[in-house]
Parts: sequence; C-alpha cells; structure tokens
Amino acid sequence: MNGKSSSHFLIEIIAKLIRYVGVFLCLFQLYTAGLGAMTAMRQRSVHLGAILVLTFLIYPLYKKIDKSKLHWSFLIDFLLIALSVTVTCYIYFDLDGIFMRQGDWSRWDVIIGIICVLLVLEATRRVIGTMMMLIALMFLLYGYFGPYMPDILIHRGYSVERMATTLSLTTEGVFGLPLGVAATFVFIFVLFGAFLDKTGAGNFFINLAYSIAGKYSGGPAKTAVLASGFMGSVSGSAVANVVTTGSFTIPMMKKIGYKPHVAGGIEAAASTGGQLMPPIMGAGAFLMAEFTDTSYLYIIKIAFIPAMLYYLTTLLFVHIEAQKEGIKGLPKEQLPKFGETVKKGLHFLIPVAILVAALLLNYSPMMAGFVAVVSVYVTAMLRKESRLSLSKLMETFEHGARNAIMVSIACAAAGIIVGITNLTGMGLRFSSMVVSMSHGIPIIALALIALASLVLGMGLPVTASYIVLVILAGPALTDMGIPLIVAHMIVFWYSQDANVTPPVSLASFAAAGVAGAPPMRTALTSWKLAKGLYIIPVVMAYHPLLLNGPTMEVLKTIFFTLFALISFVVAMEKFFLIPVSWLEAILYAVSAVALIWKGVTEQLIGFVIFMSLLAYHIVKVKKQGLNINSVRNAEPTRP
Repeated sequence: MNGKSSSHFLIEIIAKLIRYVGVFLCLFQLYTAGLGAMTAMRQRSVHLGAILVLTFLIYPLYKKIDKSKLHWSFLIDFLLIALSVTVTCYIYFDLDGIFMRQGDWSRWDVIIGIICVLLVLEATRRVIGTMMMLIALMFLLYGYFGPYMPDILIHRGYSVERMATTLSLTTEGVFGLPLGVAATFVFIFVLFGAFLDKTGAGNFFINLAYSIAGKYSGGPAKTAVLASGFMGSVSGSAVANVVTTGSFTIPMMKKIGYKPHVAGGIEAAASTGGQLMPPIMGAGAFLMAEFTDTSYLYIIKIAFIPAMLYYLTTLLFVHIEAQKEGIKGLPKEQLPKFGETVKKGLHFLIPVAILVAALLLNYSPMMAGFVAVVSVYVTAMLRKESRLSLSKLMETFEHGARNAIMVSIACAAAGIIVGITNLTGMGLRFSSMVVSMSHGIPIIALALIALASLVLGMGLPVTASYIVLVILAGPALTDMGIPLIVAHMIVFWYSQDANVTPPVSLASFAAAGVAGAPPMRTALTSWKLAKGLYIIPVVMAYHPLLLNGPTMEVLKTIFFTLFALISFVVAMEKFFLIPVSWLEAILYAVSAVALIWKGVTEQLIGFVIFMSLLAYHIVKVKKQGLNINSVRNAEPTRP
C-alpha cells in the first residue's frame, strides 16, 4: 500500500469513526432521555467523552490544517482522543470510589482532573476560539492567585489539586449544571431539529412563509423573517436557521433588489429571533429553567409575547427598508399556494403538536423531546418523499451530533467559569460592583449589562455568554427588585446579541457566506436590525407584568410597546411614509422612550407625540399631492 492510498484509507477511517461516534452518541442520548435513567455524572461523562472525541476528529489542531489530507497533527488528535476515552472510563467505572474519596483525593484523581480540564480548554480553543479558552484560563488563574488580587477581588486562593478535582470529579465544575442541560434537554432538541431538517420540514416552513407574505412589499424579506420564526421555533439554533432558510430566502431577496449585505443581515437578525421563539428556544432557555427552578413550560409561556414583539420589530425594519427602496413583492403565480403547501407538509406539524402536548401534560422537556424525535421519524415514514433510509438515518444522527458539539463544549468551558465563580465568591463581588456603579438605578444597570453582553458577544457564543452574564450580573438585577425569572429573561435576551455582534457574529457570518457579501458589513446590518434585543428587555424590566400579569395589564403594555417599537424603528431609519428629518427622528426617539417608561402619564405623552407626528406626515403627504411611490422616486434611499 503506497503513501497516497494509505492516506486515503486513514481519512476514510476517520470519516467512519465520526459517523459511528455520532450514531452512538445519539442513541445513547435517546436511551437516557426516554428509556433508562442514569447517574448524572455517568451520563454527563459519556456525553462529554463522545463530544470530545468528535471534536478532535473533526476540528484540526490549527485552522490551516486540511483534515481531508494526512497530517502529523493527527497523532496529537488521536492522543487527545485516547485521553478523552480514559477520563470518561475512569469516571464512569470508578464513580462510587470517586464519591467515597471526596475531600481525600488520590494521586490518580488529581491527574485525571488536570487532564480533563486541559482537554476541555483545548476543545474550547478548537471549537469556539481562543477568546473563550482564555476567559476560562483567566478564571483558573484567578482561583490560584486569589491572595494577590486587588482588594475588591481578593480571596484565599486554591491549589491546583483542589481546583482540578472540584472542576472534574464533582458536579460543581465541568460536569455541572450547564453541561447537564446540554447533555439532556439541549441535545435531544438539537436532534429533533436535525430530523426535521433531513425530512424536509425546512422547505415546508419556507414555502408556508412565502405563501403568506411573498406577495407584499419586500415579500422575500418578510418571508425570511416568517420562515426563520417558523423554523427557529423548532430548531433553537440561529446558525442552523440561517443555513436552512437563508439558502432559499437570501437569493430571492437579492433577486428583487436587496443588496447582498442587507439580505444577509435580514436573515441573520430573523434567525437570531428563533432562539427566543417557543416551543423550542435556545439552550439558554433550558438553563434558565434549571437556574430558576422553574418548569420549561412556564418559560415558553412567558417568552411568547416578547418573542412576537421581536419579530414585529424586525418586520418593521424590513417593511420600511422595502418602502424606502420601492421593493415590491413577488408575482402571485411565482408563489406556492397556501392550501397546497399545508396539504403537502401537514405531517410536519404533527411532531410539533405532539411536543407542545407533551409539555402541556407536564412531561419533562427531555421526555417531551424524546417523544418528539420518535414522532418525527414515524410521521416522516408516512410520505415517500420524506422517508429516511438506514443510510439517511445514520446521516441524520451524525448531523445532530455535529450540531451539538459547539453547545456542549461551550457549556463544559462555562462549567469551569461557574465552578471558579462559586469557589471564590466572585459572583457576589461582581454583582455588588454593578449595583454600586449604577447607583441602584435599573436603566443604568441594564445599560452596563447590555455593554457587558456586547463585549462578551465578541468572543463567546450565545449559551456561554448567557451563563457568564447571569452568574456575574444576574444577582444585581434581583437586588434592585426585578423578579428572578424576569432578570434571567433579560440576561437571556441580551446574550442573543452574540449571534449578530461583530467581530465574531456566527449567524451574520453564515448569512454573509450564503449571500456572498462582506462578513463585517453583513454583521453590522444584522446588528442594527436586531435592536429589539436591547429595547424589549428594558420593557421587561420596567413592566415585568408583561411576562405574567393580569390580562388588562399585559394588553396595555403590549399596546404602548408596539408604538414604542414603531417610533424607535422610524427614528433609526429616518423614514415613515416619507423621509423623516433629524428633528422628527429625535421626536420619534423621545416618543419611544416615553412609551416604554414606567408611569402611565409618560406613556400617554409618548403616545400623543407619536400620533401628532403621524398626523403631520399624513397631512404633509396630502398637501403636497404626493403618494409614497413619487416620494421614493424623488428621494431614493438605498439600504
């Protein structure tokens, strides 16, 4: 066997290993989700072990290394794989002994602990990036050098042995709550999304959105928003949402006149909202349920109205862009018919209905996810075009396992941060700093947390950003009287900014790739379009009853918030029926702030300002004898 054929043979072996490990992981997760319970540490260790093996098989030592060709770094990869399997087996088979040795660790316990932490750091560097790895490393150094820190951060300091064993052999670190959520709820729903994707549900949701919104002004852009909402509500992944729906919607947006970076920005902003939309939200929603000791059903109940408001904001941006540009919808004959679309894809709604029903019947999210995955497979077999052969089924399992890598590695790395934070008491110190700097004023605290999310979003994915923010800054909000669940929801929303925040905005970059647009320009556009991520949390803080309050209070808040969002979008776009002057834009911004404010008087003043400006613009258009199209032709404003 010559060098070329042996290289090809090894690459084939690696591809098969990835497929088999992915299948094993999915079957293991399905078993523990619906068929057999397992001790938390054992279940999490097997999950992380398989994820680490996949990481070192798929992600190269350095980005420039081509994994499709034989390279010396493969030796390092296989060494890391062997160490990952060793750590998993050590924890799985000697768990009773580990429990017995708590506080009196053996030399092997310490060695395994150190190896485990190092493996997680290296996997984090490969999958998420150097930034996340350095943050976790900084927390480790903080834990060790505590006595030498400034007064506000000083603590007693902890030995390498203490940190390694606490973080790796207990549920207070790597195998803590974040990874526990990733290894149970999150994975099963990621697999659910993979099954929907592979059976053709993505195309159904896109066609459904086109049949509803395609004929209106800027139709394909509005379709992108609706399709991303439909698909995001069951996928829970912004990047997967972009790739699935964007491959159809972005070319259509470009075709009718949107610039590539605008088309990509719209899709990224819309896809980000998918992680806010029930019934399946992002991984952070499952973490929120665990952190707050609240049922997941309650989480999705209170999340629905804010998610709808976010999509309305995005639709407003899209509509005004289309009005400014004079972009029309698609001809009726080019659009799928609503009735036929529903008829062809009706079976895709069955698993979603079963999922919602299981949650309403108080099944655990893990069991509900298990039932949903099984129901997708069964319903897919009802139609010839959606059936999964054995080969396609294995491919779906591999797809699901690959999609789970980033979340699981992020949660494992976040476990290091959470573990050190709890060990040193850093969370209380950081919280007191936020309270002190904001002088107890909620809007300033929200601004500080939003700024922190912006900085974290430049280097961390959504789940990791949420965990870090909620551990460090969440208590500051509750100290100011904001209810616990509302504080977590606010932080959860702010953390979504990581999807569209340059320079590391994964959803935006994925959209730029599909659109063939400059990544940074696309990211900046999506960041602007996703501004509902900042406004709606302020509404939650000042009007917590929006999430769960008396019907009239909720309706009143929705009413004023809708006008606030319209005012905000108009102020940013400087267009509403006709171009808006700077003075009018400032007045719209004042109206938005007043409409969000806590007092009814301020809200009424904001409403009066808005209605006065609206009336002024209507009169101005009529006086000049203009219609919207003539104004557009006179003063074109390209997006």
